[in-house]
Amino acid sequence: MSTSTAPAQTETFLDRCKEAAAALSALMEPTPLQRNAFLSERYGADIILKREDLTPVRSYKLRGAANFFRKALTADPTLKNFVCASAGNHAQGFAYVANHYGVTGTVFMPTTTPKQKIYKTQTFGGDNITVRLIGDTFDQSYAAAKKFSAEQGATFVPPFDHPDIIEGQASVGLEILAAMAEKPDVLILPVGGGGLAAGVVQVFAAMSPDTEIVFVEPAGAPSFQKSLISGHLVTLDGVDTFVDGAAVGRMGEHTFAVLKDRHPAQVVLVPEDRVCETILEMLNIEGIVLEPAGALEIDALRSLPPERIRGRKIVCVTSGGNFDFERLPEVKERALRSAGLKKYYILRMPQRPGALRDLLDLLGPDDDITRFEYLKKSARNFGSILIGIESNAQSNFQTLTARLDSAGFIYRDITDDEVVAGVLI
Repeated sequence: MSTSTAPAQTETFLDRCKEAAAALSALMEPTPLQRNAFLSERYGADIILKREDLTPVRSYKLRGAANFFRKALTADPTLKNFVCASAGNHAQGFAYVANHYGVTGTVFMPTTTPKQKIYKTQTFGGDNITVRLIGDTFDQSYAAAKKFSAEQGATFVPPFDHPDIIEGQASVGLEILAAMAEKPDVLILPVGGGGLAAGVVQVFAAMSPDTEIVFVEPAGAPSFQKSLISGHLVTLDGVDTFVDGAAVGRMGEHTFAVLKDRHPAQVVLVPEDRVCETILEMLNIEGIVLEPAGALEIDALRSLPPERIRGRKIVCVTSGGNFDFERLPEVKERALRSAGLKKYYILRMPQRPGALRDLLDLLGPDDDITRFEYLKKSARNFGSILIGIESNAQSNFQTLTARLDSAGFIYRDITDDEVVAGVLI
């Protein structure tokens, strides 16, 4: 009598994600899923925040790093030297996990990385971690880390473009669905390199396929949307690095392979200045500290049509809270300019007694001069000044420019002129 053996079932992506999530419990608890009353009232919906800014390293990056290290050390327990490149958050997750496993590592970060992220990386890694600041962008640091890996024989831990990283980040999706009695109507995810998005969308495809997915990128680094439009991976000529946690010039091969069938209209581009409004709002009203990449998902709500929001259950993954408060003056400045509450002008001032008084008399009661600088004498009878004005309503600037026109002043609004404002302000 012959016996037959049932064929072994192939392990699915979801199975591997669950294994990663189970192992992750040794390093961290699931992050909170919190309904935000302030945002819910504003948008007439249930706005729920998945607080990845509350992991031990204040971002979701710990998840992917933990899964990569676990699988690499299981395959070869003799590995001792690891290396990574990061704009900050992956570095902290890398350092935290390397310290947990007792191995050494080298972290390559751009010279533009906020000091807070550098300090925390060193703190989490202790004596096991060496930080090297190389290049002005993530892509330059990445190239340096890959070269180091080849020369030193160190195991490279990718920030996003690896199946093990994607599986680890996917645990965010498992936690969201495990914590909700009803499936969300909309899920808003940030996209930089694409590791988080590639992992979570696969979880939702298997467990909540009717949930609408919205992706968010910074307007100054739209590598995902550009790639979708082109139908293949593209490398951007340059990126705005302000949203440092999501500003990459080229997303990953593995991540794009998962996401390439999405429609470009599913991607919302958030202006860098506008995200500053959201950072300040969440800090001042809710007491929630978010870095630019962590505020993208909330800010994206401003761009969605009301009918896609009202009455729906929407989850925003607040991906990181590693905010360097030395950047707060810049964030406030950019937020005011985005809201239309601060403007800069170059103005020709007649060189005669009383001319400055004439100008000041044109200002309204809520107009505050925040910058006044004589630039240079351009003619015998005129001089140029740079003047910055802050007010409490956009309409006040319409009134001011009408008065300037009526009084015959010659001026130029340079607020949105990146070249001129970048030099003078």
